[in-house]
Amino acid sequence: MSINQKRRLVLTGLGILPLMLAGCSKEKPLVVHGQDITGANFGRDFNLQGPNGKRYTLNDFKGKALMIFFGFTQCPDVCPTALARAVEIKGLLGEDADKLQVLFITIDPERDTPEMLEAYTNAFDPSFMGLYGTLDETQAVAKEFKIYYKKVPTGSSYTMDHSALSYVFDTDGKLRLSLSHAQSAQECAEDIRQLLA
Repeated sequence: MSINQKRRLVLTGLGILPLMLAGCSKEKPLVVHGQDITGANFGRDFNLQGPNGKRYTLNDFKGKALMIFFGFTQCPDVCPTALARAVEIKGLLGEDADKLQVLFITIDPERDTPEMLEAYTNAFDPSFMGLYGTLDETQAVAKEFKIYYKKVPTGSSYTMDHSALSYVFDTDGKLRLSLSHAQSAQECAEDIRQLLA
């Protein structure tokens, strides 16, 4: 065994080599109000349809920061609040507002038609986009992004119980941030601005 091999074995055993390699990452460390999830092994991609019938993947949004929220158009409070906050975030980004793309992925494809999704997202901001899939695709993307959702009967209809996190990707298409529903638009904008620098 060579000296370099022995040194690598010792450094790996001490847990130092992974730290040294992490330091070589081109992503600069984030100081955020949300959660820095750089290097997460989930949220790697999606393949869903837009209102125009075109299918979209993560690659289609490279070059922009991408904020994704999972919800449904008949949501009484969390979803409209999250999208209204996204409008405020864009306003706070000023000249960089166009560098942020907001996606709303439905967890209720049975009721959220492409037309409804488009009208819903456009009511907040014409640049926001609603994506949808089949029931199986919805389940798969929710699993990939570690999103919880469940149909809850309410009289003759139903509502959806679901996670209330927003995920943010950097301009290279890498998942970097998780923003809680409790964060202010100002805090979110400060976090996202770091991905645009």
